[in-house]
Amino acid sequence: MGFAVGLLLAIIASSLAAQAVGYKTGSTAALPVAVTVADVAGLWVGLLAAAAVAARQHGTGRLGRDFGLRFASPLDVVAGGAIGVFCQYLLIPAVYWPFEQIFPGLAHSLSSPAHQETGAAHGPFEVTVLLLALAAGAPVVEELFFRGLVLRGLLGRLPVPAAIVVSALAFALAHFEAVQFGGLALFGVILGVLAWRTGRLGPGIAAHAGFNAVAVISLAHFR
Repeated sequence: MGFAVGLLLAIIASSLAAQAVGYKTGSTAALPVAVTVADVAGLWVGLLAAAAVAARQHGTGRLGRDFGLRFASPLDVVAGGAIGVFCQYLLIPAVYWPFEQIFPGLAHSLSSPAHQETGAAHGPFEVTVLLLALAAGAPVVEELFFRGLVLRGLLGRLPVPAAIVVSALAFALAHFEAVQFGGLALFGVILGVLAWRTGRLGPGIAAHAGFNAVAVISLAHFR
């Protein structure tokens, strides 16, 4: 329900933002930064509301205690960030490399969504706004929902490997990207293992932030 509400709010918010900046919905042009931010902000409302309601009804009402929303030490940030960069630059490309040899256009399809989200960011201010949204806000909210609420709920009902895989598949499906689905699911498994092994979301948030940040910075730099 929280995810469904978030999707609805994302559609409404992004549509209003698109009208405000004169962006034609459905266009293949790069999304204006305002539309991207409105879209993710609307989704966050639903995801955060779901976590808050679940914590209040079935837990202590404290997100840190109920879902492990905390960092134990600076090592969480350093190690997690390194894992995210490794996945973005080495692991995911290695997984897709054999398929790119068979389908030459695959590399372009893989990068298209990221180019559309970042292509309209011009100048330090807009790039910074994107970084705050995609590399700061999104990791916290998505880890709280998928590895906090969803994974912890599944761990009480499924064996650990199954719970991690199911939460990773839900994470990948939530992005609505068919070509990137495999890479997102694999990254979701890694984030799930981090959350399960450490008992907290800090390392996964850092990994998610590093994963997203290097993508935004790289695309902004090389555009």
